[in-house]
Amino acid sequence: MTNKRHASPSQPPQSTTPRAPSLDPDTGEPLDDVSAPTSSSLPTANASQSGAGAETAPTAPSEADVWKDRHLRLAAEFDNFRKRITKERSEMWMRAQADLVARLADALDDLSRFAHIDPADIDAKTLHEGVDLVERKVWKELEAAGVTRIDRAGVPFDPNVHEAVTTQPAAKPEDDHTVGQVVQPGYKMRDILLRPARVVVLTWQGK
Repeated sequence: MTNKRHASPSQPPQSTTPRAPSLDPDTGEPLDDVSAPTSSSLPTANASQSGAGAETAPTAPSEADVWKDRHLRLAAEFDNFRKRITKERSEMWMRAQADLVARLADALDDLSRFAHIDPADIDAKTLHEGVDLVERKVWKELEAAGVTRIDRAGVPFDPNVHEAVTTQPAAKPEDDHTVGQVVQPGYKMRDILLRPARVVVLTWQGK
């Protein structure tokens, strides 16, 4: 018995003969083949890929750059803080000075009036009482501002508030190294020494 193999139907061979161009029935000229690919319709993948390759992705800042930026920011903030504190202290000091001058304004007016009095129109007692009144008024305002006078004799010599101008022999051993006389009073404003008192210091000679 003869086995016959049935050949599967094959695809018809594709013709390689170029297709004749279509002609315009009116003019007889060949028509443009719209099915043919043009250069403008070609894929632009290569162009887009080359463009993407030209652009570099932004890099994240390094840890050193982050700390450097933070250091610069803190330094700028501290400098601004220092300037603000300096300005506030200066303004506070100026306000304190202005307040003190305002307190002394009345006493200054009184001194001005005494300076322009005709000596023929006032006796010595009245002038003395007036000057004493002005002094008490001045000291009232100075004490309110925290000013004290350093003018006591008989106290131990303190180089922090006293300035020795000379020495004198002490009459008793217990008077050694004490203030015997105040030549010029000193002044303090709270804990700030405005001027030391110039004093004579007593020293025991051992006789």
